[in-house]
Amino acid sequence: MNELFSISGKVAVISGAAGALGGSLARHFASQGADVVALVHRPEQLDPTVESLRSLGGNPCGYACNVMDTDALSAIADDVCRKYGKVDILVNVAGGNVAGANVMPDQNFWDMKLEDWDKVLDLNLNGTVYPCHVFARIFARQGYGNILNISSMAAYDALTRVAGYGAAKEGVSNFTRWLAAEMAIKYGDKIRVNALAPGFFIGKQNRAALLNEDGTLTERSKKVMAKTPMRRFGDLTELNGAAQFLCSDASAFVTGVVLPVDGGFSSFSGV
Repeated sequence: MNELFSISGKVAVISGAAGALGGSLARHFASQGADVVALVHRPEQLDPTVESLRSLGGNPCGYACNVMDTDALSAIADDVCRKYGKVDILVNVAGGNVAGANVMPDQNFWDMKLEDWDKVLDLNLNGTVYPCHVFARIFARQGYGNILNISSMAAYDALTRVAGYGAAKEGVSNFTRWLAAEMAIKYGDKIRVNALAPGFFIGKQNRAALLNEDGTLTERSKKVMAKTPMRRFGDLTELNGAAQFLCSDASAFVTGVVLPVDGGFSSFSGV
């Protein structure tokens, strides 16, 4: 392995590790020799998640917790430091959309549920900020560490329908840039904060919006394809290399970046 891109021996805390994206990143990091600390939301997800990682490499462990419970996160951070002696990487994947914060074509703004707007901002923005608040303190004490957040194409453009989700992910992007500067200026160049902005990937949450029951494209996904120069959806594994790059020494002079992994969606006007 090229040592410049190596994450072998790194202790990587990954939230949302039982989900599709978080699970894919956790498995990749484990396969590259990282000691993955899997944070999952439900207790019944814990053992299967850790066992799946153990078969790939490293020395994984896991915790069931709510990423917006800072007391629980602080206790986990202390325990991880006792087990491993350090934390190298924090990957904040926990998040997702809340249907009531959408405004569908047959609805208007006033049909959106404000309580669901609050939920989607909590889940995505606070679900990123709170773990950063806990683990960045460890990085400041150590003098090194990497944070990787997950933004979205909904933060690049104001996509129709996903009002709450787009606002939350734009908040993640802005917070990523802010925290990158804050940590570098006050604690040195060995603490970096970046984000990935995935393009369009088929998952449980968006499958019905992007694919018809027969597997053909919906009208919405036809619009996505028209603005995606590569003319296809992404595969979750195609995020792994970008994530590893941003968490390795290969990106030692990169901080405050929100990196699109989108098949060109964010760079193409459609014309």
